[in-house]
Amino acid sequence: MSGLGRRLWAPVALSYVTFILVGLSSGVGGVLLPAQIDDYGLDKATIGTQFFAFSAGFMLSGSTAGPLINRLGIRASLILGGGTFALAGLFTAVRPPFLAFLVGQIVAGYGTGIFESVLNAYLTDLPGATTLLNRLHAFFGVGALLGPLLATWILTFLPWTAVWLVLALVCLPLLIGFYLTLPAREAPPPGEHTGEHAGPATGGLLATASRQPAVLLGAVFLAVYVGLEISVGNWGFSFLVDEHGQSDLLAGYTVSGYWLGLTLGRFLISPIATRLGLTATGMTFICLAGVTLSTMLAWLAPGAAVATVSFVLLGFWLGPIFPTTMAVAPRLTVARLVPTAIGLLNGVSVVGGAVFPWLAGAIAQGVGLWTLPPFAVVLALLQLVVWWLLAGRMAPAPTPPVSGVPARDQGAI
Repeated sequence: MSGLGRRLWAPVALSYVTFILVGLSSGVGGVLLPAQIDDYGLDKATIGTQFFAFSAGFMLSGSTAGPLINRLGIRASLILGGGTFALAGLFTAVRPPFLAFLVGQIVAGYGTGIFESVLNAYLTDLPGATTLLNRLHAFFGVGALLGPLLATWILTFLPWTAVWLVLALVCLPLLIGFYLTLPAREAPPPGEHTGEHAGPATGGLLATASRQPAVLLGAVFLAVYVGLEISVGNWGFSFLVDEHGQSDLLAGYTVSGYWLGLTLGRFLISPIATRLGLTATGMTFICLAGVTLSTMLAWLAPGAAVATVSFVLLGFWLGPIFPTTMAVAPRLTVARLVPTAIGLLNGVSVVGGAVFPWLAGAIAQGVGLWTLPPFAVVLALLQLVVWWLLAGRMAPAPTPPVSGVPARDQGAI
């Protein structure tokens, strides 16, 4: 963060810590399931409805994040989203009845979605946005890696509800930090001064943004991306055990390597691309090519060792794609619609994260788990096609000033 001024250093650092928290909340879910099943006395299918509830809240946040930012500003929106997340965690910590627990998951999903959308919108508007956003989402990976370890440790001496209590308590000092380091209200987006318009003012920000072809393509692209990422993450373990005969331990290590590759890709690829002078669009094409080749390697090359390498490489190349798409969001629409567009992109992405893993599981159930790699290849190729269409609709990247220090670096890394 050396390129940021002292005023920006603290809120950006808080943003990174917040995404560790978001990653933690995502990573603990699988570990808590057996304890929740025993506690509530429910089967796997019923307890799994909590994930649909969380996704519903997350999707709702995508439709409200932009208007919240426009009306309240970044600081108040973060406090609202984080406060909602903390309240949901505290409510879950008292072990409510199952139906009330599902309502709490809707609230938690909404708070998480607001957190993500607002922080993506905030960093998108800062110098060096592409690198900042890649780091932001890399810290999500850090949290997702630490989450299972945290939950496993807590469950050795406390009930599962204590995990949500810890998440809620960790959230509170972050809200105080944002209150102290961010201004109460930011200046209006440039479009509100210059007369930019993206449609009738009476149509509403969400309705106007959702009619933008580039925004819709971006939403489809991220839905496919998240679908591929989660499909491999969820079904990779079973594929490696059933189709390659790996032990549970080795398959578990391989899937962990996949998520570690995702995190490392977000930390490493963008800085390297910066030194090479690549644009965000060009870097994404390279990553998509790497994703396609990795999925083909997993499908066509025999052997458990090759499968393990292909999983790690796939995670590595997938890493930068989501945050870089957020970084180029200002090139998809006019300035006043950027926060709403980011909320829409974030909200729709969760649809792909639910539909495609379900579809992968349904195909595996009917045909066999060997279908996971070709399924991933199809999604990888679809990503390439949608990104090609999307790149053709992007506005030109902003030109850095003569001094060489870009005022807003969304297009060039």
